[in-house]
Amino acid sequence: MIDASLEKLVQLVQQDASLEAQIAAQKEVVKMLLRSRKVGRSPIGVPLTGIYQVIYERLSQQLHTELASGLQSYELTDPTRWVSGLLHQATQSTLTDDLLKALALEAQSHPPSSVLRQHALVQLVEAIRLSGRLARPHRTKFSPPFYALLYEDAVNQTLAYVCRRIDTYDPNRGKARKFMNWVNFRLDRKVIDCRRAFSDRNTQSLPNLNDLDALPQPEPAESLADTVRAYIQADPEQIFQQAHIRKRPDANFQVIAIARFSDKSWEDISSDLGIKIPTLSSFFQRCCHKFSAQFQTLL
Repeated sequence: MIDASLEKLVQLVQQDASLEAQIAAQKEVVKMLLRSRKVGRSPIGVPLTGIYQVIYERLSQQLHTELASGLQSYELTDPTRWVSGLLHQATQSTLTDDLLKALALEAQSHPPSSVLRQHALVQLVEAIRLSGRLARPHRTKFSPPFYALLYEDAVNQTLAYVCRRIDTYDPNRGKARKFMNWVNFRLDRKVIDCRRAFSDRNTQSLPNLNDLDALPQPEPAESLADTVRAYIQADPEQIFQQAHIRKRPDANFQVIAIARFSDKSWEDISSDLGIKIPTLSSFFQRCCHKFSAQFQTLL
């Protein structure tokens, strides 16, 4: 349905149809895109008000802007990917620090464990991930494959901290008074903590993909990573392809691991497979431990 509406809009623009017809078609496309939004949603059965309505309205405005400018260079080759990218870009542009702060304050305004607080926290976590405002501290200190794994672990722990300790957030603290400063300060510490946790592991424990930078090998970490990648790609025992997310054989360990070794972000993998990041990350970590014996034999 979205493809047909988008094609109609493109044709109206190309045919230089009346401005009124173009605006009507554009509104229809934006309306459909908004149905797929992940933020700016009120709890089920509750009218769209407050911060959720603000996010909805600003996202709608941003989508109109992005759509109008994007149509100038649009080609009807892969409309699904194009609209997905459009929604992602508009969402990222919409989610300013002020809106993230407002979501945090919305969560604080409701009693702990209440349905309204839980909804606000889910919206906040989703908004933080989509905003593109998470820092990448200490990135240059590690090889890309290891940092990707380390970083995702740190991000998950940071977001869990945000949910548990949202009441400790003080919007008036700091000179800039930015909400993401509070989040990124915690993320910086979590990256260090996660690295320390890897280093403190028992040296007799079985290695897995998370240990690549820490393994005492005479060859460079990049060569070791290439060896593991080639092994996963070959999958001689067909075990990496068989390990997959429930009812999704296409979302198997081999596919996800190769994507990570290719420096694909969790956001991109999530978009490609249509599976939420926490589900992908949790499955990936479990597989790393599950196949640690195979990696030890290889290394």
